[in-house]
Amino acid sequence: MTEWKTIAVVQSQSGAATVTMSRPAVFNAFDELMISELDQAFEQLILDPKVRVIVLAGDGKHFSAGADLQWMQRASQATQDWNLQDARKFAAMLARIESCPKPTVARVQGAALGGGVGLVAACDMAIAASNASFAVSEAKFGILPAVIGPYVTNAVGKRHAKRLALTTTRIPAEEALMMGLVQKVVPLESLDPAVEAMVHELLASGPMAMREIKQLFGQLEVGPITDEVRELTAQTISRVRGSDEAKEGFAAFLSKRPPSWMA
Repeated sequence: MTEWKTIAVVQSQSGAATVTMSRPAVFNAFDELMISELDQAFEQLILDPKVRVIVLAGDGKHFSAGADLQWMQRASQATQDWNLQDARKFAAMLARIESCPKPTVARVQGAALGGGVGLVAACDMAIAASNASFAVSEAKFGILPAVIGPYVTNAVGKRHAKRLALTTTRIPAEEALMMGLVQKVVPLESLDPAVEAMVHELLASGPMAMREIKQLFGQLEVGPITDEVRELTAQTISRVRGSDEAKEGFAAFLSKRPPSWMA
């Protein structure tokens, strides 16, 4: 079993795994090591057939303060080549989370700042405590949210993303809900039950079906439904309908019993 220094990984018998950022003394700010460990943890959980849903959380009062300022200070004094290699590792970690074939849920309390917002946006869905707040704060330090930019834009749309990045304003959970950065806001004491309820809903769906959903929806753009898109959807459903999982799902429904993946 991997020994982690900046994160904790817990798996349940139900098929859910929780990856918790564990640097509460610095509000779970991430540096090179945490980026590497998050990337490794998601890689391992993706390959583990027993894991069907992944929750990303932060230990302590806050989800994540984003980039560790000491790391950023080192970066400001390093060469452009060093910064490029460093940024590529951060970009690869976010891509690993976003492209995860298993559903991902961000559990957010307290502050999510800078790259912390990027982590929320890279997950498929997010549940926030009512005390959560969000700020794309990089411009305050004379830099920009470049690596997280595509994920934030995909989550909230271009105009919301530009406003957040340009003004660095901190928004409350309810505003984040309105713009689609999170999907649900609950009182802090109800955060864990709400996450557990969403995980339970996800585990009721077929594992292969959820992979197919993520793969298909990842190829879809908001806009005209072209001949190519219609053909893609037709090819996908025709292939999946004949799968063993689909046969089991229909048989279970008609027999009024739980499907095998819920046994």
